[in-house]
Amino acid sequence: MIFGEIPVAEAIGARLAHGIRVEGLSLHKGHVVTADDQAALAAAGVAAVIAVRLEEGDIGEDEAAALIAAAIVPDHLSFTPPATGRINLHAKANGLFVVDRVAIDRFNRVDPAITIATLPDHASVAAGDMVATIKIIPLAVPDALARRAAALLSASRTLEVKPFVAHRVGLVATELPTLKVSVMDKTRRLLEQRLHPSGSRLTGERRVPHQPAALAVAIRQAAGENELVVVFGASAVTDANDVIPAAIRAAGGAVVHVGMPVDPGNLLVLGHVGAVPVLGAPGCARSPKENGFDWILARIFAGEKPGSEEITGMGVGGLLAEIPSRPQPRELRAPERALSVTALVLAAGRASRMNGGHKLLATFDGKALVRRSVEAALAAKPAQVLVVTGHRADEVEAELAGLTVDVLRNPDHAQGMSTSLRAGVSAVSPGCEGIVVMLADMPHVTGADVRRLLDAFAAAGGHAIVRAVSGGKRGNPVVLPGTTFSAILQLEGDVGARHIVESAGLDVVDVEIGEAAHVDVDTPEAVVAAGGILKG
Repeated sequence: MIFGEIPVAEAIGARLAHGIRVEGLSLHKGHVVTADDQAALAAAGVAAVIAVRLEEGDIGEDEAAALIAAAIVPDHLSFTPPATGRINLHAKANGLFVVDRVAIDRFNRVDPAITIATLPDHASVAAGDMVATIKIIPLAVPDALARRAAALLSASRTLEVKPFVAHRVGLVATELPTLKVSVMDKTRRLLEQRLHPSGSRLTGERRVPHQPAALAVAIRQAAGENELVVVFGASAVTDANDVIPAAIRAAGGAVVHVGMPVDPGNLLVLGHVGAVPVLGAPGCARSPKENGFDWILARIFAGEKPGSEEITGMGVGGLLAEIPSRPQPRELRAPERALSVTALVLAAGRASRMNGGHKLLATFDGKALVRRSVEAALAAKPAQVLVVTGHRADEVEAELAGLTVDVLRNPDHAQGMSTSLRAGVSAVSPGCEGIVVMLADMPHVTGADVRRLLDAFAAAGGHAIVRAVSGGKRGNPVVLPGTTFSAILQLEGDVGARHIVESAGLDVVDVEIGEAAHVDVDTPEAVVAAGGILKG
């Protein structure tokens, strides 16, 4: 691949390394320059572009990413289509994500141009969770290089999702006068919640005195009826011969390991009676916060048989006490709800090509375009509608009289769209989880169109970028999750969010809304063609 500045006269077939936006033309990074592009660039006075030319044996970034993804065994994994050299991998089932770190390191050392990033080894995942992302850094790489990297992934199961298998689980709890019944009841409920992602169920609970003999009888009975036994002791384990390990042995079983290098979770006991695992839960498992008990439970449900070797290898990354944890077990995710999304309507532009008129004041069906656009935003029922004004702000804002919206004037609007995006993101309501960026000069975007984008955003859990397309070609509006806000605040100049869409590493969900995604009115002719009447 040859990278550098290429005269426009020689640019046909080259791939742009940087996007270009000039009057009447907008070309994105990676675009292959055509003869029409060449003519338009020359007409706009562009003498050269920064681009790449593929050499013999090179393949494009998307082709390279697809080649590598094809080498991964797809069991219980789904793959997004390649875009900007990226393919994301998602779990297709609740389970345990298992990755060979040595193999991934070897892959990432083939060449800096070819990368894969994953979740930690043995992370519990839910169906739909992203577990890994393949990213080709440059616009093209040698085919041989991509194939060498792919061969490392095809040589073994470098990464996979092991689906959880439902188990019958028996609970045995010991009693002491100091342990409240309400605490024991809560412990049972939390255990049932922890079993939910795997489809496992609690078959029953036995409560016995905190004594080895009584506990041994209960463990033996529970092991005969279930595929896993969980023991909650009324008092913490302090020795390998304490009540719980002693009871496992007395029940005819064996103690595999006492203690683990995970905090919270240190006081776990692992044993078995015959083929049935017996887990002595640490006291921290009475809390919904993540702890070492969850890690062992997940491995068992995924079909693994953890032992001393596995437990003693959990120390690195095992310090959980100071890490913000989910407030409840994973399976009790918040019920589906409407996400808090702000509709950010950009209405600050100078309309420099309107020959003195203002496109946002042009009327469509007797209504000013800016009001028409803001009413579409309101009809979608987002949590907030925020309108950023600038050029001829008094007139624009007058057209919004009576609408329940927040209006923000951008004093720096003449410096480009990025200033309006930054101003809008800085002013969204607390708790905002995303913004749908709407351009006020798009007359055919309806409230139903915007609602479809918001619904797609909610379906993705608020973690994906959602954009409107027409015939598969990207357009506007676009929904950006809260994780992109910091990047938006770094934008400068007359640029929108396209670079963020391409570089954020998030899934991109395309929603077809028809020609409305492409119709904007930047010239008097465009206003008329779209059905409007331009005023002064």
